[in-house]
Parts: sequence; C-alpha cells; structure tokens
Amino acid sequence: MRKTIRSKGQIALVDLIIEKRKEAGLTQEDLAKALGQTQPWIAHLEGGERRIDVIEFVRLADAIGFDAVEELRRLIPIILK
Repeated sequence: MRKTIRSKGQIALVDLIIEKRKEAGLTQEDLAKALGQTQPWIAHLEGGERRIDVIEFVRLADAIGFDAVEELRRLIPIILK
C-alpha cells in the first residue's frame, strides 16, 4: 500500500474537515480548544502536513458537529480510487 498523506482520499478528507468546520462557524482556534489541541496542530492537519487517523476523524467530527460515519460513506468511493 502506498503512503496516503498526499492521496486523493486524504485530500478529500482534509477538504471535508475544513468545509464542515467553516460551515459550523468554528475557527481553527475554536476547534483546537474543543479537542484539547493547539491551533498549529489544526493548521498542520488542514494543511495536509499530517495524516488523519480514524480516531482523530471521529473526534474531529464530534467537535465540529457532523456524522463521521455518514461522511466517511460519502468519501469511500474517492478513497478507493
């Protein structure tokens, strides 16, 4: 399996998180506080500098307020390409 940090699936996942965060009216700082992280941690994540694992995705979804399972189902076709 190839590294996924710059894959279409990872990029789609990051784009989804950014979109959902903005739709929720949250800043990177707001999200960082909700997760007990720092704003630079969110910036690195959103900048594609680090891979998002499944646990982080579920925690991000909860903090932002979207259904992780529903959105992952939507992304699966992109991830499997």
